[in-house]
Amino acid sequence: MLYQIFETQRSIMEPFSDLAQAAAKLYSNPLNPMAQTPLAQRVSAGYALMHRLGKDYVKPEFGIRTVKVNKTDVAIHERIEIDKPFCELRRFKRFSDDPATLTMLKAQPVVLIVAPLSGHYATLLRDTVKTMLQDHKVYITDWKNARLVPLSDGEFHLDDYINYVQEFIRHLQATYGHCHVVSVCQPTVPVMAAVSLMASRGEKTPLTMTMMGGPIDARKSPTSVNNLATNKSFEWFENNVIYRVPPTFPGAGRRVYPGFLQYTGFVAMNPDRHAKSHYDYFKDLIKGDDASTEAHRKFYDEYNAVLDMDADYYLETIATVFQDFKLVNGTWDVKGVDGKVERVRPQDIKGTALMTVEGELDDISGSGQTRAAQDLCSGVPASERQHLEVQGAGHYGIFSGRRWREIVYPQLVKFILSHAPQAKAPALEVKPVAKPVAKPADKTSTKAVTKTPAKAVPNKAIKTTWVDAKKKA
Repeated sequence: MLYQIFETQRSIMEPFSDLAQAAAKLYSNPLNPMAQTPLAQRVSAGYALMHRLGKDYVKPEFGIRTVKVNKTDVAIHERIEIDKPFCELRRFKRFSDDPATLTMLKAQPVVLIVAPLSGHYATLLRDTVKTMLQDHKVYITDWKNARLVPLSDGEFHLDDYINYVQEFIRHLQATYGHCHVVSVCQPTVPVMAAVSLMASRGEKTPLTMTMMGGPIDARKSPTSVNNLATNKSFEWFENNVIYRVPPTFPGAGRRVYPGFLQYTGFVAMNPDRHAKSHYDYFKDLIKGDDASTEAHRKFYDEYNAVLDMDADYYLETIATVFQDFKLVNGTWDVKGVDGKVERVRPQDIKGTALMTVEGELDDISGSGQTRAAQDLCSGVPASERQHLEVQGAGHYGIFSGRRWREIVYPQLVKFILSHAPQAKAPALEVKPVAKPVAKPADKTSTKAVTKTPAKAVPNKAIKTTWVDAKKKA
C-alpha cells in the first residue's frame, strides 16, 4: 500500500514541480524588468530549489561521446552486447580513423566492470568507465529497474546474479581469449563467488580480479549499513521494506525493495550534509554561480535516480552477506543455471591475480571488509595479490573523482598491464610498467613495489602492500 501512496503523491506533486520550474525561469528571464532586483533573484532561486526537490528523477545516460587516448580524440559508441531480463551487458566501443591509434586500441586489455545493484543505476560509475576507456576495452553490467521487468520474465535471485556474471565473463573470454574483472562495492561478493565457482570447475578464470570498497567480510569495522542489517531480523526486512509494484508499471505485482525507500535510507545517513548542499545551491543561484549550481544538478541528477530491486535478490543478499556471512564462513552454496548446487570455495582460485582497494574514510564498507578477500583467496600466490588503501578517501572517492583518477587508477592500470598477455603487452604503449630487475630504477613499477618498503612509496596518500599468502592481511 505504501508504494501506491508514494506514486499517488508523486503524481500530485509532478505538475507543481513543473510549475515551480516555469516560475523560476520567469523570475530569472532577462526580458522581465523585475529580474534584476534582489527579490526576484531570491524568488527564482526558491522556485528552482522547489522544482529540484519535487521532480521525478529518471535513469541518467552515461553520455560518454569521446575520450582522449594518447592525446587523440576517440569516438565512443555505446551499445548493448547481451540483453538479459534483469541486466544488460553494455559495451563502450571505441572508434578512430588514425591507423596507429586503432592498432593500439585493438591491443589493449578488455575489462568487465561489474556495477552495484544496490539502489543506484550503473551510471554512478560514469567516471570509472570514462577513465578506464583511455587504456581498456570496457564493458559494464547495467542492471534494470525491477519495476519495469514483467512477471513473465521470472524471478531474480542472488544465484541468478552470480550466473549472469559468469555468463558475461565467458562471453568476453570467447570473444577476446581473456578478460579482467573490476567490481565496485556490492558486487565484490557475487563476483568472488562467480570466479570461485569457475575455478572449482576447472574453467578459465579472468586474468585479474579487482575488488573496490565491498563487504567481503561485513563483520570487520561495521558501519551503519552493517548494523542495520544485523540488528534487524530477516523477517523484519521482509515485512517492512518489501512491496508489490503498482499496476501502472510493466512489472506490476512483482515484489521489490522500492527505490524511494532506498533513497530515504541514503539521505538518512547524512541528512545535515544534504540539507547544507541544497541550501548552498539556493545561495549559488542567487549569486549567479553557474559552475557550482551545475555541479549540484549533475550530482543530484545521479544521486536521486534510484531503481527497485527484486525482493528475492535483496533479501538473499541481506541474509547471505550481512547476517550469515556465508562467504567467509565457507557455507555458501549456489545454484547454477543447470540446477546443480555447488559450494563457493575462494581458495580454489589460483590463476587470477587479486587487487583490493579501500578508502580510509569509507562509511559504507568499513576498513578491512574488502581486504578480507586476500585471506580468502589463499590459493593465489603472494606475488599476485595487492592491496591499496587510499588515505582521505570515502566510499565514492575510490571509484569517482580526483582521488580515483590520480591515485587509484594509476595503480589499477599498472596492475592490469602487469598481468596482460605478454604477446600483446608491447602494443599497449603505456610506459609506467618497468621490467623486474635486481635493482629497479622505476619505483612506480608494480614489480618494484613488491620489494620497496611502504615508507618509500613516493605518494604519501597511498598505502600499497603485497599480502603474504601464509599470513593474514
